[in-house]
Amino acid sequence: MKRISNKTLMILFQHWLFYQVGQLYSVAEASKNETGGGEGVEVLKNEPYEKDGEKGQYTHKIYHLQSKVPSFVRMLAPASALNIHEKAWNAYPYCRTGETSRHKNFLIKIETWHKPDMGHQENVHGLDPDTWKKVDVVYIDIADRSQVELKDYKPEEDPSKYKSIKTGRGPLGPDWKKELPKKTDCPHMCAYKLVTVKFKWWGLQNKVENFIQKQEKRLFTNFHRQLFCWIDNWIELNMEDIRRMEEETRKELDEVWDRVHIYQTFVICLF
Repeated sequence: MKRISNKTLMILFQHWLFYQVGQLYSVAEASKNETGGGEGVEVLKNEPYEKDGEKGQYTHKIYHLQSKVPSFVRMLAPASALNIHEKAWNAYPYCRTGETSRHKNFLIKIETWHKPDMGHQENVHGLDPDTWKKVDVVYIDIADRSQVELKDYKPEEDPSKYKSIKTGRGPLGPDWKKELPKKTDCPHMCAYKLVTVKFKWWGLQNKVENFIQKQEKRLFTNFHRQLFCWIDNWIELNMEDIRRMEEETRKELDEVWDRVHIYQTFVICLF
């Protein structure tokens, strides 16, 4: 069984370039925040690419997820299956990401189009009619606290409470999406994310695919709430600043993983 879910997010921002900067800044920060104790993000490559007329930034990362998956998966899956390789091609406004493990029947593919609209377009990714009929369309409102799990909620990352000092934006009220088109000084966009999940494992397929889809929605919601509430940290940055920050983040993460590998080698030697 192959399940496809299309998820749309609506983000207030001043310009497409500014959103891209904010997105990349938030990815780097989240990578550092999620890494430690032998888990988190390991960056293998982060470099420009050009292919078939498309230009962008290519990244290859490993997500070590041992404690971040359900117990029933940890019990049945080999440890190597919990190390997810993510390869991403960011040619903003179009981005695509593929995530795999050593388990050959596992795949997560995310394709994103960023469009200057309010999320009213259908089938932005051009799927054939039969496939499109099977797509679940999920609308994510970053200001809606009811879409955030209790364990994830942080007042400082709540767009309905946050007000930017540098831009004056926020807080986002309950009617912010209705009011946004009337604000001529605030260009807007919608991120259309198509998530394809494949997990062929007898007895676990539906359960794992449903879990992954739920976690992707949770990830998108929390990430874009952070992105909005961190705006004062990134609004004055440019792409050169971002590339420098990414390199610094990569070095910090490399040091973390070097310590992990040294510790693991030491433990092996002891036994």
